[in-house]
Amino acid sequence: MAGRRRKNSGPAEGEGASEAVLPADLDLQDLYGAFAAHGLDEEDLDDAAVLVPPVRLPADAELAVLAKAVPMFGYALAMARWAAPHRVVDEFGDLVQEDRAPAARLLGLAPDGGEVPEEAEIEALRAWSLACDLDLVALGTTEDGRHVAVPGEDLEPAEEGDPDTVLELWLTAAGIVRELAVEADALPEEEEAAEEDEDGLSEVEDSRQAAAELLDEALQVLYETTAFAEPGNETVPLGVLAALLVVPEGEEPSEELLGEITDVMVALDPMLADLAELGLLEYHPIDPELFDEDEGEEPLVVGEEPLDEEESARFGLVRLTPLGQYGVRQWLLEDGYDAPLVGDLAQGDAADMLRAVCESVNVLPEEELKFWLVGKEPVAAARELLAAARGEDAYGPVRRVLAIEGLRELGEAAEPAAREVMDDPELGGAVRAWLAGLGRTDVPAPGRAMALWTVVDTFAAQLLGGGGETELRELIADLPVRDEPAGWFAEVWRVEHPYTADVLEAIGELHPDRAVAKEARKAAFKARSQQ
Repeated sequence: MAGRRRKNSGPAEGEGASEAVLPADLDLQDLYGAFAAHGLDEEDLDDAAVLVPPVRLPADAELAVLAKAVPMFGYALAMARWAAPHRVVDEFGDLVQEDRAPAARLLGLAPDGGEVPEEAEIEALRAWSLACDLDLVALGTTEDGRHVAVPGEDLEPAEEGDPDTVLELWLTAAGIVRELAVEADALPEEEEAAEEDEDGLSEVEDSRQAAAELLDEALQVLYETTAFAEPGNETVPLGVLAALLVVPEGEEPSEELLGEITDVMVALDPMLADLAELGLLEYHPIDPELFDEDEGEEPLVVGEEPLDEEESARFGLVRLTPLGQYGVRQWLLEDGYDAPLVGDLAQGDAADMLRAVCESVNVLPEEELKFWLVGKEPVAAARELLAAARGEDAYGPVRRVLAIEGLRELGEAAEPAAREVMDDPELGGAVRAWLAGLGRTDVPAPGRAMALWTVVDTFAAQLLGGGGETELRELIADLPVRDEPAGWFAEVWRVEHPYTADVLEAIGELHPDRAVAKEARKAAFKARSQQ
């Protein structure tokens, strides 16, 4: 599976603060592989890895319950139990003809009386085949030469809901369905199959490989979008998914690309439907009527006009379920990729947690912070965060931003801890602003030195681990320096902060007012000269 990651070793011993590798260094590379800034050629892209975002997963016990509730998986368990104490099968291990209708009735696929539809028997055979593939039934031959099946050793713990057993079986089943979905997509049409030769077989293999790569890429994009989605907003229109796979980042789709998007949607449609049967996805398939050209309807074409919710659903909707997140993550881990869980870094005390968050590029800092705060006494947690936030090392500004975010999460209950550090030269400006935001009118404004230091520290945090360039430009444009920029920057360049020069250089590069930008560059030179 095409996983993506990037390792960050943090600042090496002896490096200056401005040389530290921090999350903002990957602002353009963190999802879809823009590697040029890090010296990677196009031919290196297959071996390079970018970030797979952390995800939240339910506990294994909850995932096991979800797996057992998947109809196809439940059918396989039922078929295995039905084999007890033993059941005669044919030489291929399939159900004999006389057992197929009873099996369909057992699974509730046909009424107790009357004729059993062929489709119901086929579904029962699929469930039996899955039970065999999962070793939920064991096949053998008796002394008198009869082929029989008996329940496998994993059946009982699976029926009892043992999480390890259930999830291992479900993941194996998901892998089987994934492979079968790809194989089905790669099969030639009947008229083409009749003409197969060695070249044709090679084309089938190439088609199978292309289908496998497409499905893997689609699953990873779903994994990433689900990780960043707000709860309840994980559903993705199939056209959007296809566009993410086809359209280069930052480009508008051309007519040619719109055609490719449509082709990808059509290719993914049956494969996603197959995966939905094992609970990896919730999938609303493409409306078959969109393909109907015989009755004067337009063929399936993805255009630029926005669709309403009902019309969008006709083009397919897909959502990666928690089971699907679990499955994709396991496949990524099996292939050697870094696929963290939210909370992996929220271990130990506040200093341990903040250090781990700052040193990792593959992290959602606020999520780790929330995870760490769960169950902690507010004042004690706030004191611990604020104490760990001090320091003028490379990661200090990011730690302080996270500490203040911790205060926001804790709310008014953290106020006593904040008031204790109002006079701290590193924390005072930020906590006073936080207290003022709570509406506290007895909090004095910080002195000039503290205020300027806090401005530099805040901008440094934005440079190191904050949002993208757009947010930084907005913050810089809002600086109150247009009236007398020379005087303001004359104060700022003297601020004793390890990132003063970096902040001034960023202002000089990004400020929209040319006069202000020029003064910032001059101040940056002076700040750099005194280091």
